[in-house]
Amino acid sequence: MKFDEVLAHLGDFGWYQKRLYLLICIPSFFGSMQSLAVLFLLDTPGHRCSLGVNDTYQVQDAHHSSFINMSIPWETDRDKQVLSSCKIYQYPQNGSQPNNLTTPCSAWVFDRATYESTLTEKFGIVCDDLVLRSHSNMAGFAGQLAGTLVMGLLSDFFGRRPLYLLNSLGVAIISISMAFVPNVYVYIAFRVLGSMCGIAAFTSSFVLTMEMTGPSRRVFVGIIVEVFWCMGLFTLGLLAYFIRSWQTLQLCISVPTALYILYYWVIPESPRWLISRGRIPEAQVVIRKMASVNGVELPEVMLEKITVDDDNVKAVRVTQMFTTPWLLFVTVIIFFNWFVASMVYYGLGLNVQNLSGDIYLNFTIANIVEFVSYMMCVTLLDRLGRKFLQCGCMLLGGIACVCTMFPVLYGTSSIDWVTVALSMVGKFGAAGAFAIVYIYTAELFPTVVRNSGVGVSSFFARIGGMVSPYIADLGVLLGGDLKVALPLIVFGGLSIAAGLLTLFLPETLKRRLPETIEDAKNMRKAKKANYGLDAMDPTMRKTDVKLETFTSFTEKKV
Repeated sequence: MKFDEVLAHLGDFGWYQKRLYLLICIPSFFGSMQSLAVLFLLDTPGHRCSLGVNDTYQVQDAHHSSFINMSIPWETDRDKQVLSSCKIYQYPQNGSQPNNLTTPCSAWVFDRATYESTLTEKFGIVCDDLVLRSHSNMAGFAGQLAGTLVMGLLSDFFGRRPLYLLNSLGVAIISISMAFVPNVYVYIAFRVLGSMCGIAAFTSSFVLTMEMTGPSRRVFVGIIVEVFWCMGLFTLGLLAYFIRSWQTLQLCISVPTALYILYYWVIPESPRWLISRGRIPEAQVVIRKMASVNGVELPEVMLEKITVDDDNVKAVRVTQMFTTPWLLFVTVIIFFNWFVASMVYYGLGLNVQNLSGDIYLNFTIANIVEFVSYMMCVTLLDRLGRKFLQCGCMLLGGIACVCTMFPVLYGTSSIDWVTVALSMVGKFGAAGAFAIVYIYTAELFPTVVRNSGVGVSSFFARIGGMVSPYIADLGVLLGGDLKVALPLIVFGGLSIAAGLLTLFLPETLKRRLPETIEDAKNMRKAKKANYGLDAMDPTMRKTDVKLETFTSFTEKKV
């Protein structure tokens, strides 16, 4: 008897699966905080060169103000004059009045109006070393890339449970240790390891849940975990508002992860994986426990010859999608959309710290925008179609980002709110596009290469994530009048390009999913012929593909 038949008897989403799913959603809650806490930990407060031991950024008295004006040069920032953050007048050796020559700072004082302390201040990540902030953010995405490639294979070999428990322990140890790092290079190394363990722990546990959930509830399981992600972001904003010390904030979001050790006694191994490995008695123990908790009488005969689904499909490599010009064109567009969607989503998230106004308010608005975008996708995806919505989200976000050049070039600082508003519209489009592209990709790739196709697409998304911190900090690194709008212009231009290219893809709404490479070649013709919709099982159309698409969708978050 197939495991899916037994699962249907146990219940698609009984009490056992619900309890397990709730436990699995908790790492998503804390994972979101650990992923985006860098917005506050590595934010750059106002600063200037230090003038001595008792110097402070805030002006102490008239004498202190005069000393600052004599020592620090002034610079033009758009329509106003500001003190230089990185230069100081060079005093002659004889102690006479300073000349007009400047020299880079060797020490700084920082504005305490927003933060008590930051990692930026602790390690002096300003001026010439500001690129280390981008390196640190890139390190997180590099860790995700490594975790996706390596830990996924280990999970298939050793099982979901041991990989989850091992990486959960790693998340707890590394995230707590990050509050006591001695220098920025150790912090960057910890970010790589922490991100690798985080995504490995989450995906292992999430796949375990999906393998124990019936088809009718897989879409629900894939969506609700995003709610926990957004709840984590809102909680992070609240904690960061009241906790202005980077070390205390890091401990607050990491110490609770030590409770993951309790999962050793409550997280089971996936019975589907156990059966696939021939470990039938162990799988039977888990299934009996599921039946007991769900209140189901399970006939013993159902467990005697339990098996998983046979896979009689001949193995086909994803490179078969490159065999004709049409397939190559479609595949490249898909990969490009993943690259841009990931880059813009994370880039705009990191760019919040570069926008004018209150960072806590901007962060909260961005989280609300992201949540609304997900709800919009859920509502409209099966009404407007994949291609229209993907293109629309990309173009909406791209045009909004590009339009930021106008208030920056032709406006004054009094209308900086327009730039913030346009950035939020860009975030709305990017979040929606990143959600849609997972489903769209799985419906475009044929069954024989669907898993590997989504996996390779995810690889390009990780590359986009690794690039995003450098583009987000591009304006800060280069300076000039466009320092706020420059990252948004780059994000917007690439989003518009990806959106327009999407118009060349076939629509997949209410179309039979391609099974073979030959089906994929004929998708252009199938668009006009309704592609066998009537012959397709509606339940399969709505659920089977989303088992893997929503599994991949959640990977981007951790």
